[in-house]
Amino acid sequence: MPGIYIHIPFCRQACHYCNFHFSVSGKRIPEFVEALLAEITLQKNFFANSGAEKTVIDTLYLGGGTPSLLSIDQLNAVFSMLRSCFTFKPDAEITIEVNPDDLDVEKLDRLGLMGVNRLSIGIQSFREADLRYMNRSHNSQQALNVLTEAVNVGFTNITADLIYGTPGLDDLVWEKNIMQLIDRGIPHISAYSLTVEKKTALDVFIRKGKAAPVDEEQAARQFSILCNVAAGNGYDHYEISNFGKPGYHSRHNLGYWSGQPYLGLGPSAHSFAGGRRRWNLSNTGLYINNILSRQQIPFEEETLTLVQQLNEYIMTSLRTMWGLDMAKVEREFGPDFLASILKDATKHLDNRFLVNTGSHLKVSQKGLFFADGIASDLFQ
Repeated sequence: MPGIYIHIPFCRQACHYCNFHFSVSGKRIPEFVEALLAEITLQKNFFANSGAEKTVIDTLYLGGGTPSLLSIDQLNAVFSMLRSCFTFKPDAEITIEVNPDDLDVEKLDRLGLMGVNRLSIGIQSFREADLRYMNRSHNSQQALNVLTEAVNVGFTNITADLIYGTPGLDDLVWEKNIMQLIDRGIPHISAYSLTVEKKTALDVFIRKGKAAPVDEEQAARQFSILCNVAAGNGYDHYEISNFGKPGYHSRHNLGYWSGQPYLGLGPSAHSFAGGRRRWNLSNTGLYINNILSRQQIPFEEETLTLVQQLNEYIMTSLRTMWGLDMAKVEREFGPDFLASILKDATKHLDNRFLVNTGSHLKVSQKGLFFADGIASDLFQ
């Protein structure tokens, strides 16, 4: 079933590693909300027009940026407009990304009342040195507090983000970071290796010698620790960066990985349906002005070729614990493509980075840290 993603392009301050589209100035938040409400109305027939058979919305995800910067009244207006334009499943998964320093008990309670049933908390680390290195706006005590408050308010479906591979992060401290979440019963963990993206502040600081560089061996080692600790505590490693207790896998992300249609709202947000991908331009000012003055959404789009669709399936499927379904490839893309994929997979099967179960190709535990590279080798 379809999902909706909303990009809220505002942050309290800029994390040094981030390359997403955002602004640290909140002056245009009121105008942005007005434009977003208008875009929701303009896109209310998106799924019908794109040929999607089922238009009942299964998941809603508010990301960014920092959606929790919006006031409760602004969020209420967004939710009300969405419900007036789309039909949601009674048990729709509704997620909002939040930062620890944006929340208190009252705001958490109000989020629950408006229908949010899943929190994605951007913790990244409980180590103060890491938070300073990344230029996060919260401290470790705020992170611990919000976890306690969220559970006390009644949220049971919670995911928290962690980052590993930061310079100076000791393996024992990294394991303690993981256990802070596990010991509190947080049922889902998303964990990412610190990556230095070009043109980010971190990239500039490292090149100028103002920040310590990332150690790939450290990152690989800490990824292995994460996998072992999560497995030992009952978490399914169902996608390279995602670990969830049974019943707590992200339905929204599973929709992306399985090729379900989705609508993206807000500047830089992507949409996909009927083999076509479109994306709103990454310019908040242009987004606001075009929608409010012209009732036009500034976007670009493309129709994916069969090969592009296959390569996307290869990439997303090999990142999951289910792997690449060979019958699906043969049925939807043809036996010649399947034969080519199996030929290209030979070296990874030989070195045991890939496993052929007879029905699926799966990345092995040994190959997990290299999954994206393995997938690219199988691209057609």
